[in-house]
Amino acid sequence: MSELQIRNLRPEEMSIALDWAAAEGWNPGLADAACFAIPDAQGFFVGELEGEPVATVSCVNYDDRFAFLGFYIVRPKFRGAGHGLRIWNAAIAHARSRVIGLDGVVAQQDNYRKSGFALAYANIRYGGILTAPPAPPAGVVALDTIPFAMVEQDDATVFPAPRGAFLRAWIGAPGHLSRALIRDGRLKGWGVIRPCRTGHKIGPLVADDPAAAEIILQALLAATGTGEIFLDIPATNHAAIALAESLALKPAFETARMYTGAIPPLRLDRVFGVTSFELG
Repeated sequence: MSELQIRNLRPEEMSIALDWAAAEGWNPGLADAACFAIPDAQGFFVGELEGEPVATVSCVNYDDRFAFLGFYIVRPKFRGAGHGLRIWNAAIAHARSRVIGLDGVVAQQDNYRKSGFALAYANIRYGGILTAPPAPPAGVVALDTIPFAMVEQDDATVFPAPRGAFLRAWIGAPGHLSRALIRDGRLKGWGVIRPCRTGHKIGPLVADDPAAAEIILQALLAATGTGEIFLDIPATNHAAIALAESLALKPAFETARMYTGAIPPLRLDRVFGVTSFELG
């Protein structure tokens, strides 16, 4: 058997990882590829056998302390031959001494623990059909009309590393809609909704309290219209789960958020929607 050859995915090849993720049921966004490469273009890997792609993984280095791992996929007919472990090791090596986070399949937790990952909490994907969008709430503005420094400062309370360049791209990507709620000069809540292979996903959705989160959610849904929507929620945020259930959204599956070490304290009570299972 030929040896697995591992190299970086080129920008024009990012569709390989996205298409495979879609086949696994992860439902990536239509503009995800262009955004995902921005924090670390060298963080995406493909494993090939005689030139044929058989495995992918990403490990995006956000700064000198934190990285996030995703897109860990081996094509079904090539599983069980050790290709996954080889490309996994390449991704881990790319992170060097950084703490690594991931949203892993719950059934694979024991395997992740062998690589030094420890469970932090679960994330749950909620989904459902929106048959009638809410009326647009008053006092909500487009996110790109407020100073970007406000968004960066707020994001620092819910994410372990700076990700300004990624957020700029995420907010401005084709088809992405974003809204913000300002009260007394403060950013009380903000969120982004994007078109996916199926329906729309909301993320991030960050707010000071459930009332602010509901206003942002209503504004995003009002701007999008009817159809299938998805919201990924930390299981520790019971108010966020209640908000999803108020829209008759149902849990579809969950992931295990795991880390290889300590991260800064995060305000998970402010996270009403995770940005992405692939990049955190």
